[in-house]
Amino acid sequence: MIGFFEHQFLSFKKNHLRNLIALAKADGHLHPDEEKMIYKVGEKYGLKDRQIASLLRSDKKLELHVPDTHDEKMDQLYDIVMMVYADGVVEESEIEFCEDIVDKFGYKKEIVNWLIEFFDEGKEPNKAEWAELKETAGKKFA
Repeated sequence: MIGFFEHQFLSFKKNHLRNLIALAKADGHLHPDEEKMIYKVGEKYGLKDRQIASLLRSDKKLELHVPDTHDEKMDQLYDIVMMVYADGVVEESEIEFCEDIVDKFGYKKEIVNWLIEFFDEGKEPNKAEWAELKETAGKKFA
């Protein structure tokens, strides 16, 4: 049996993946590279393949989960922007989905293009760069 805090953390991880799945399906289909990324992120969070597969197969309406802190929101946005690039095509529907997410996260929509430009061509920041980006985003777009 898992405790309350373990259950809360499991829910947080699943909600994070649900947000990514919603983005991946925003263009009407789930590309195999997007699915691979969902599994990669799920594994990073310690979820089992069967848990990830269950989330992917679910017909339940995907509702956006808004993380509590700036760091959690930015870490979610990191994965979301990586998902935008996962299939090699940046769709307008994906950008609109991202803009909807950042609005619900309490950020200015301009953060989407700012992050998209930074991640252009799959460029990923190292930990120090990401910490600096999160700090800048908090000042510039919150």
